[in-house]
Amino acid sequence: MSKKHRVDAKDENLHASFSKNYQPILMIESGDSVQFKTPDIDWGYIPKEGKPTRFESHEKEGFWGHPMIGPIAIRSAKPGMTLEVRINDIVPGWYGVNWAGGHTNWLNQHLKLVEQEERKLEWLIDQTNNRAITQVGNRYISVPVNPFMGVMAVAPAEPGVHSTMPPRYCGGNIDCKELTKGSILYLPIAVEGGLFSVGDGHAAQGDGESSGTAIECPMELVDLTFIVREDMHLKMPRANTPSGLITFGFHEDLNEATIMALQDMLELIQELYQVDKLEATALASVAVDLRITQIVNGVKGVHAVLPHETLRKI
Repeated sequence: MSKKHRVDAKDENLHASFSKNYQPILMIESGDSVQFKTPDIDWGYIPKEGKPTRFESHEKEGFWGHPMIGPIAIRSAKPGMTLEVRINDIVPGWYGVNWAGGHTNWLNQHLKLVEQEERKLEWLIDQTNNRAITQVGNRYISVPVNPFMGVMAVAPAEPGVHSTMPPRYCGGNIDCKELTKGSILYLPIAVEGGLFSVGDGHAAQGDGESSGTAIECPMELVDLTFIVREDMHLKMPRANTPSGLITFGFHEDLNEATIMALQDMLELIQELYQVDKLEATALASVAVDLRITQIVNGVKGVHAVLPHETLRKI
């Protein structure tokens, strides 16, 4: 019988990097669910009333990384299998922030924002009306809230300690705004137990994450169910979301990332509709959307979306 577990934001549950050598904070069975509470991007949590809390990584990396809870080990997970992560619910906290400009990267250089003083927007998340509100100058502006987790990953097989910044074949800082409540993320398992971690809560983001940050917020609840799939053998993450079926590509070159996402989507269409690659390419050209996931994490991301019911067998 499946169980439900709870993991809160505490120093002993947080880390800022990936490694196949990290000891799991929790061992679960396939089919179990875990409810998380995650901190904000500044490794803190600010209650509406009371004293703010600051957290630290239990791995003491000595460099900045996203505050992630984990790793969670799934007892039957083995390399070559796939971890199905069902996103049952995501509830953001009451506040969020994002920034623009003020530091050197390729995007700010092209936009001529390196010399500009960094601008910070503070957002109030109105869960009743599902809007996030900020003040810009003397005006208030709101956007719809569409919460998702920026980082969801299993540990990579490669030795050493790895940054949380770039997305990888085993997940990571994917920053795909489609991975909302009701979605399923499929991650290729690379190490024994999988060693899953989650963090980097976002209340809202546009495709591309143009300034380098979404509305970064703590999450009051991230409810995930984990299922080990022995019948799926993936090389890259895939997803089944309310928007459609999604494949991903990650590469420093945006063209290469596009080819990776499209190639995996063609393979998926071939599997689903029993067509050859040329036929799949023709079908993709009339049914699949190619979107820029993010361009700000060193390794750029592209996701290919096949909306549900677009291609119908008749």
